[in-house]
Amino acid sequence: MTTTPLAAAAIAQLEVEGVDVVIGTVVNPAGLIQAKTVPIRRTNAFADPGLGASRVWHGFAIDQTGIAFTEHIGVVGDQRVRIDLSALHILGDGLAWAPGAFFEQDGTPVLACSRGTLDRVEAALAEAGIQASVGHEIEFLLVNPDGRRLPSTLWAQYGLAGVLEHEAFVRDVTAAAAASGVVIEQFHPEYGANQFEISLAPQSPVAAADQLVLTRIIIGRVARRYGLRVSLSPTPFVGDAGNGAHQHFSLTGPAGPLFSDGAGVRGMTSTGENAVAGLLRGLPEAQGVLCGSIVSGLRLHPGNWAGAYACWGTENREAALRFIVGGPGNPHGGNVEVKVVDPSANPYFATAAILGLALAGIKDKAVLPPETRVDPAELSDSERARAGIVRLSSSQAQTVAALDNSKRLRAILGDPAVDVVVAVRRFEHEQYADLHREQLADRFRMAWSV
Repeated sequence: MTTTPLAAAAIAQLEVEGVDVVIGTVVNPAGLIQAKTVPIRRTNAFADPGLGASRVWHGFAIDQTGIAFTEHIGVVGDQRVRIDLSALHILGDGLAWAPGAFFEQDGTPVLACSRGTLDRVEAALAEAGIQASVGHEIEFLLVNPDGRRLPSTLWAQYGLAGVLEHEAFVRDVTAAAAASGVVIEQFHPEYGANQFEISLAPQSPVAAADQLVLTRIIIGRVARRYGLRVSLSPTPFVGDAGNGAHQHFSLTGPAGPLFSDGAGVRGMTSTGENAVAGLLRGLPEAQGVLCGSIVSGLRLHPGNWAGAYACWGTENREAALRFIVGGPGNPHGGNVEVKVVDPSANPYFATAAILGLALAGIKDKAVLPPETRVDPAELSDSERARAGIVRLSSSQAQTVAALDNSKRLRAILGDPAVDVVVAVRRFEHEQYADLHREQLADRFRMAWSV
């Protein structure tokens, strides 16, 4: 096998950095980060032709044992996971990491691959003359290795005590992220006890999702050094606010930003309004991708800042779409925060759905409804009905069915991608829907942990 110049340069750099092992990851439809490792001398082979992976990788479920078998996910057949050497990062301690994608044996992309799907959506935006920038937020809960709660005597919402109680952890995560090329914009205690949030710098869509996966790996590695683990469940404990995975995005066209300096509402351009309208109308169908797990519905309630109502509003943290106006206090310019996304989502699929719906809105010239300027929960049913505000479903069965029947999402993600997401989520429902809320939270508290 011939070593390409890119692979040769990558291997040389790894040797200089003292790397012995390269980790390659993919994220499956259930939101699980899967991995293979190779010694440094096999880096080239991991990039091309890739390493073998059964088709059932797409069907592995969050219960650590189950497989959502379908017509296309079974014991027969094999695919290849190829890492992207242009996105390789050093983790330290002899490890390096690169994101991977699925390919068929003949080298064609696997249409159910989440990274490949987002790459296609990013290309569709570019073809329409639009560039997207995406910034991810990571909310997580520090727990004991067995998933039990940590003491919270000195904890206050967003309080300094949380930083000082876990000072070494915060410093080490920050340092490890910087060493790996991850740009953290802020890192702070959250609403829940022993809960933190990290905001990552905006990047192009695929690169932003890669950065999110890398950051989760970094957090998990550092937590282990302190005898801790990280829960990325949307609802680690019933009654708590839960973990979100909010995504901010902005769009830029040939004439400039679509969410800033325009003549429309809140400084949007007319095209920007179309984009937000397109995303808003598609949210009920996209829930299965954005927040479709068996425990997602436990978080999606009013008062959790989870965006339980399909509406938009400027700096409205109870709206599913929170609009942030560009200005002196917002150096990134106008952008939209999608609050319904939670950590059980595959971030590549989630971003593809968000941006694909926005692009569809632009193409269709979707009309943006009036913004919601109050907490939508404070409105009466009739007031919400007149405003067109819909309460998003907390039922997994309804959420999955809406995705399965969505022509919009199937046009954006493709049938193979939608089918595998539906398969893993239906498996969860069929196996575990009879569990009580507390049992669900306990059973899946560590399902998405790394």
